[in-house]
Amino acid sequence: MEDMKPTEQNILVTGATGFIGKRLLDALCARGYRVRALVRNHSPLLPEAVEQVAGDLLEPSGLHDSCRGIDTAYYLVHAMAGGRSGFQSRDRLAAQNFVAAAEKAGVRRVIYLGGLGETGPDLSEHLASRREVAEILGKASFATTILRAAVINGAGGASFEMIRSLVESLPVMITPRWVSTRCQPIAVGDVIRYLVGCLEAEGTAGQTFDIGGPEILSYLEMMKRFGKIRRKSQLILPVPFLTPRLSSYWVALITPVKPSISMPLIEGVKNEVICRENRIRELIPFEPTPYDEAIRIALREGGEA
Repeated sequence: MEDMKPTEQNILVTGATGFIGKRLLDALCARGYRVRALVRNHSPLLPEAVEQVAGDLLEPSGLHDSCRGIDTAYYLVHAMAGGRSGFQSRDRLAAQNFVAAAEKAGVRRVIYLGGLGETGPDLSEHLASRREVAEILGKASFATTILRAAVINGAGGASFEMIRSLVESLPVMITPRWVSTRCQPIAVGDVIRYLVGCLEAEGTAGQTFDIGGPEILSYLEMMKRFGKIRRKSQLILPVPFLTPRLSSYWVALITPVKPSISMPLIEGVKNEVICRENRIRELIPFEPTPYDEAIRIALREGGEA
């Protein structure tokens, strides 16, 4: 199928009020797409050009209306924000309800933002849930594009806010041995470029891509470089007896991120999250943002630079 013009497509964004969703809405509207947002309640913070449709992916009634007439839908929903207990079952139910509604409405394409590290033998609950959602979407009748990202750096993002709080609040930090786990962080602006790029590059339909920034860093290196940018000296002491689960408790106390989100993320640091391939850079070419620059951009967005 030939690439369609923006004015010829109706786009649905689920998770529209979230960290990624709000940025994606702005980008799509700026490019002239007709955009619909699935929201629990009407939000005055979304662009005026966006059609808001009330609905809840955990409640199948009413979802068909949100999908009616939609060509491509973005699936940006993760259930951790609703509380830690049972988030995997909520993720599963939401994905199943969405698939049923999208198939009934004849949605042609879905673009899903999942997580790197989904293929390891000992996944955290967070990454295992993202993998399951990808599998549910991938088995549907529509063509699913899956983007897999690790730490996303941007103001308001859970991973960014956790690292910022740890660096700025704790001059001495005792960390688990998994602090040396490798990661491939990516700037939120680059994530939005890939999400929009997949919509406009029809050849990405039905494929899975790893997306990451230009550098592979350990969590220890990320914190040290963040501290250097913020001119914060910090002594970081990795110890063998402090597990990610134990450290997640004090992280939940130190950072402003909800424990239902921060604790699963911290427990997932044992899983290496780096790109296994970079095919998407050939299909959607641009210069990826270096880690230090991504941090500076996020700090400026948050009014801290």
